[in-house]
Amino acid sequence: MLLLNRTVARGLLLLFTLFTPSLSPASEPPNVILVVCDNLGYGDVGCFGSTLHRTPHLDRMAAEGMKLTHFYVSSGVCTPSRASFMTGCYPPRVGLHVSDLGHKVLQPVSPKGLNPDEITIAEVLKQAGYATTIIGKWHLGDQPEFLPTRQGFDSYFGIPYSDDMTQRDGKPWPPLPLMRNEEVVDAPVDRNLLTKRYTEEAIRYMEQHRDEPFFLYLPQAMPGSTRAPYASDDFRGKSQNGPWGDSVEELDWSMGEILKALKRLDLEENTLVIWTSDNGAPRRNPPQGSNRPLKGWGYDTSEGAMRVPCIVRWPGRVPEGVVCDELCTSMDLYPTFARLAGGTVPDDRVIDGRDIWPLLIGYPEATTPHEAFYYYDRADLRAVRSGPWKLYLPTDAPRGPKAPELYDLVTDIAEEKNVADDHPDVVAKLLALCEPARESIGDGELTGKEVRPAGWVENVTPRAKAD
Repeated sequence: MLLLNRTVARGLLLLFTLFTPSLSPASEPPNVILVVCDNLGYGDVGCFGSTLHRTPHLDRMAAEGMKLTHFYVSSGVCTPSRASFMTGCYPPRVGLHVSDLGHKVLQPVSPKGLNPDEITIAEVLKQAGYATTIIGKWHLGDQPEFLPTRQGFDSYFGIPYSDDMTQRDGKPWPPLPLMRNEEVVDAPVDRNLLTKRYTEEAIRYMEQHRDEPFFLYLPQAMPGSTRAPYASDDFRGKSQNGPWGDSVEELDWSMGEILKALKRLDLEENTLVIWTSDNGAPRRNPPQGSNRPLKGWGYDTSEGAMRVPCIVRWPGRVPEGVVCDELCTSMDLYPTFARLAGGTVPDDRVIDGRDIWPLLIGYPEATTPHEAFYYYDRADLRAVRSGPWKLYLPTDAPRGPKAPELYDLVTDIAEEKNVADDHPDVVAKLLALCEPARESIGDGELTGKEVRPAGWVENVTPRAKAD
């Protein structure tokens, strides 16, 4: 499959001068739209294998662009994962691998958040002359100091954390707030309407900023963290998979509306669109989302948790109908967007992401820029991947392996055969690759030498109910 996909990419490059193998960015800075769904699994859309959900718009997007089949997020849960989209770094490097209470994600009214000293991708693009907005789920701190408008975004419309963090179970949380910039405009917000409202807001933004380069970050709320995802009347009860399927099919509709608006506004040929998820579908009983054919579920360091669907589309620049099976990560979007915008990646701090522009344009012989990719659970290094090999590290944690486990993720995508005993040389190589990560980022109680603190405020302020 690897050879086939590369051959297809090379053939397209030779046959169509439109996709000439030039590493130069576009003649003018492109618009950038980044859509990140919440908890959507690898096998939840048609072009990644679902036969249950109807996703014609995403399937068409993949046919008109590129599928990344080895695209990883940096964490199996949302706050750490989203921190990496924004900073290009592994979560422990920026202190957002755990909340102030030891949870994996930030809770409402937390004193912790993304440090304002971090330089987000929005700030990089803003400095390059872009208009910037976020429409949707933030989940990197709900205190004023941590809101998107303090982190490089000109505007914000959305919920500052997960849609399931509502007043329940005796938790002292405020009514679920929908915010515009730094003010609450609706609380508690009707979650059935979030996908529809976010889509309409995104299209309005595109219309208003069509004459300047813009960065539209659209982190959708759905399928979400609740056990009964939400959808509007047009989609509720219409799928073959209950509320989860309803929400997935509405997300597909949303992407279709955005692509339709790009065409109507004559922005298609100067807009890079990336669609993906923040982590894999969580385990539910009965099952709702799907990570097939990957092993595992969201919220841990399995392939099902951290390898997510990703589609890239830019007519005239990204080749059509191509599959990229090289390892890429959500952290790589930071330096890639910076390059395309003519921006500058900070040189006064470690950025873990790497520029993947050569891969996105199908450049001949382009390969992953990562010698190793690290799977962290909170501060604990649980696994490492290099080339086709993934090594699970032994751990005392419940359900964790007691001895190293090695899998070939190319020939054994479902990780059904542990081949550690057959390849002791590979095990030794991957174990050695863990040492630079431990030294730089850390592992468990071992603090890395190149980490930065999260933001912290002494006095927290709940989001007030809208008037």
